[in-house]
Amino acid sequence: MGNDGGSIPKRRELVKEAARTPTVSELKATALESLGHAWNHDPLTSQKFDMENIVSDWRGRLYNYESILNALMPNEDADDAPPLVNGESPELRFSATGIKSLRDVVKLKFKRYAPPGTKGKEIWACPVSLKELGPSTKAVYLVPCGHVFAEAAMKQIQEEPCPECSEPFQARDVIPILPTESAEVEKLAARLEELKASGLSHSLKKDKSASKKKRKAGEQNGEDGAEKKKGTKSKGDAIASRVSGINNPMTASLTAKVLAEQEERNKRRKLAALA
Repeated sequence: MGNDGGSIPKRRELVKEAARTPTVSELKATALESLGHAWNHDPLTSQKFDMENIVSDWRGRLYNYESILNALMPNEDADDAPPLVNGESPELRFSATGIKSLRDVVKLKFKRYAPPGTKGKEIWACPVSLKELGPSTKAVYLVPCGHVFAEAAMKQIQEEPCPECSEPFQARDVIPILPTESAEVEKLAARLEELKASGLSHSLKKDKSASKKKRKAGEQNGEDGAEKKKGTKSKGDAIASRVSGINNPMTASLTAKVLAEQEERNKRRKLAALA
């Protein structure tokens, strides 16, 4: 180009392989890798999980208990704000979780287990089947106790009380951990809506935000009713004051009736003029 002996490369010289659609096995491997990261790292801070202090929300996502506490606490000092993670503020992502209080999460209880031949190395396992819990094993937890099991084990035993603590639970309160199918997420969303309609949170504790809304609505209705009552009372007081000087009861009653009819006509005229 500049008489320097160079040349412009052609596309076939740069692109050696044509773009292709990933195979099913490649897609599965990518999904398993993503699931493995979600099983080991907090989505808010990208820090590794403290398995003794893990909580989960209505959707089955996992968080460090400490990160939820920090996110719920107001940041008064900008210098104390958490650092950006992948160019985003964790607080912005936290607002998308829908967690408003600790009632919206359940603390999970994992079982430690040292398989034979591992020289005492412990894993987190299902207390029923002793399968290692992680991306390769579909796991669930129970609300409100928080004990974690392999989904296959829970389907086999089909018990109403928790196998670990004997606390009763309903079938709707078996929450899949990190669900990947849209049908499971829709089912969990329907459960949350049902609980909110009953005034409950994900942890089956009373939803204080719902009671606050009801109380505020009741106060508003009470204020509106009081204003209407006050307005009606003021009209009646005005008529009573005008007829209070009349000594004859019959005349006073007739005068009050006439004044009331006159006031009603005036009201109709105003409405007609506005129309």
